[in-house]
Order: sequence, then structure tokens, then C-alpha cells
Amino acid sequence: MTETIKDKVKAFIIENFLFGDASYELADAASLIENDIIDSTGVLELVAFIEDQFGIAMADTDIVPQNLDSLSAIVAFVEAKAAVPVTA
Repeated sequence: MTETIKDKVKAFIIENFLFGDASYELADAASLIENDIIDSTGVLELVAFIEDQFGIAMADTDIVPQNLDSLSAIVAFVEAKAAVPVTA
């Protein structure tokens, strides 16, 4: 079975920010910041994970709550970035 973007990101969040507590119900649209799941340092860890895992270079303008504040927002962002060809 192939892991989806959502599966990979959710597993990362559970392992790194919920200390492996898989019993936590992480809703797709739940705010990671408002629910105190991640803080500013956590955002940087999440950015590094996204860049490494999905081969996406994130610009400073990409590091905003609209892209990183929920599981569904992260998945949409990664899918959109992956669909854009890299220009040199």
C-alpha cells in the first residue's frame, strides 16, 4: 500500500508533536496552531520535513498559516507545489 501525502504528514505530526500518541483524533481541518499542537519552532520542523520528504523548496512567503495550519491545508499545499514545474 502506498502512503499518501496525508498519511505521511499525519504520521510526522503524531510522532513529533503528539509524542507518538496515535489515539489523538487529528481532524483534517483542525488548526495545529490554535490547538497547541505546533508552535513556531514546530512550524520550522514541519517545513524541513515537507522539503525533505516531498522535494519541495519552500519560500518564506509559503510559510503562512493558510498553507501549514491544518492537515488538509498542508496536503493541498504539497499537492499544488508538486504540480508546479521547477524553473531555474
